[in-house]
Amino acid sequence: MSDFVKIIGVNEEAYDTKTFEFQWDEKAIPGQFIMVWVPGMEEIPMSLSKTGRIKSITVKAIGASTRKLHELTIGDSLRIRGPYGKGFDLTKGKKILIIGGGVGTASVMPAIKESGADAIIGARTNKDVIMDDLGHKYAKNLWISTDDGSMGFHGNAVQLMREKVAENNYEIIIACGPEIMLYYIYQACVELNLDCQLSLERHMKCGAGICGCCVIDDQRVCKDGPVFTKEQISKMKDFGVQKRDECGRILKFR
Repeated sequence: MSDFVKIIGVNEEAYDTKTFEFQWDEKAIPGQFIMVWVPGMEEIPMSLSKTGRIKSITVKAIGASTRKLHELTIGDSLRIRGPYGKGFDLTKGKKILIIGGGVGTASVMPAIKESGADAIIGARTNKDVIMDDLGHKYAKNLWISTDDGSMGFHGNAVQLMREKVAENNYEIIIACGPEIMLYYIYQACVELNLDCQLSLERHMKCGAGICGCCVIDDQRVCKDGPVFTKEQISKMKDFGVQKRDECGRILKFR
């Protein structure tokens, strides 16, 4: 469903990241995304960082379209459609650890709020940490990792995950962030015999499973994901290895 909504709140999460709030009555679950457009930019997919009646998107300025979104303020309009995709399944009653890396923290915040589970926020530096105030509010326990040690645990989110898994009897990991982080989370889950649900990212044009631009192996990220199970990921040859850009060129992760 496509709608125009007015921005009712803007919050600066970090030097390059803003959250835009709007009222929208469409039902959404944690982990789903919407397609967002304003005049002068390409339509782009954005994960929902709030999924109640008041919803939000959290935008890191990394390209022309996201910089255009950063120019908006309260009272400006967005055209949105969705919500799309499969979100996180929080109904299995397992002991959950939720991990957000970088701006992927925004995508898992609704899952933290809904579940009240323990959580980790990972970032490069203390200046890149976002939404830790909400994390402390919603999570039973919240731990922060920074690559340079400027806030919380000195190291990456996967290293901190391994430490916390050793201390607690978690049964499932839920995560969103850079794919290289997700790759090592998946490898750790295989090693530690933990279940996982990971939110993946690929270049999307339609958002509805029609164009095929976001395919990873035989899965459409926009329709079959963006949240995938451990079993699904185990069959993906491109996961953590490569993706395609908007022109179809192959980009290597490592």
